[in-house]
Amino acid sequence: MQQLAIVDNPRLAQSFVDYMATLKIACQLSPHEHGVVIWLVDDAHLTQAQSEWQAFIKDPMARKYQQASWQVGDQHQVRFSYGSSSSLIKQRFLSHCGPFTLVMIAAAIIVYLASMFMGNSVYRALFFPTSMASFYAQPWRIITPILLHFSLTHILFNLLWWWEFGGAIERKLGSAKLIILTIVSGILPNFMQFWSTGPLFGGLSGVVYALLGYLWWTAWLRPHVGVQINRMIVGFMLLWMVLGFVTTPLSSSSNGFIPATANLAHLFGLIVGCAQAGFDRLIDKDIS
Repeated sequence: MQQLAIVDNPRLAQSFVDYMATLKIACQLSPHEHGVVIWLVDDAHLTQAQSEWQAFIKDPMARKYQQASWQVGDQHQVRFSYGSSSSLIKQRFLSHCGPFTLVMIAAAIIVYLASMFMGNSVYRALFFPTSMASFYAQPWRIITPILLHFSLTHILFNLLWWWEFGGAIERKLGSAKLIILTIVSGILPNFMQFWSTGPLFGGLSGVVYALLGYLWWTAWLRPHVGVQINRMIVGFMLLWMVLGFVTTPLSSSSNGFIPATANLAHLFGLIVGCAQAGFDRLIDKDIS
């Protein structure tokens, strides 16, 4: 399901939905604080639906739209239903992401809850390996720090942006692209962070910055792909990263299980995402 538009006039929105029904393209309406949201049920019709929407907003009172409302009449295929707020939130949440996005959210939550009940044993099992022996014995630990979070604020912040950025990539470019980005940006920045602060770090934020960089540069280098990211979000995230370096030393030591701020993981995650976007642009150029 794909969001087409937010409209402040429910009647006009219903007129568009009725017209789309005459084209055998199912749309639904749901309430929004600024009016209603128009949802496209089947993403396979996205290009046509977007074209029809652009035509509609140029002349919403055109005769064909009024006739469509009469034609649909009382069939109720696409009648506006507010439903419950919880079901609408669930629908919005699921419509924005794919299976791998959900798997990572579930994994991070499970690890966070496990750490609350099992304490340091979870950290010891998932922190970055401290020696070659542990590296060979437990190789998964080069990536599992991305699942570790040390406060409710920490995990909520990271999962919000993971859902936003990861969901956008998975919906537009598929699960494979998101998995590759996650693996690469979950490993290389971890090595840099280990070199800087030692093994006591964690969080999905390095991957989040990789996804940010990938969306940012892909929107610039390959606009035909259709991924977009708000420039204000890019500015906020870059400022947040810079503040991390300003307020936390580049190299620091942590005592006990006090985690270090993963500044280098953020920076190298961003670099990985931008580099992947550039690499994909080169592949596009070679194919064309």
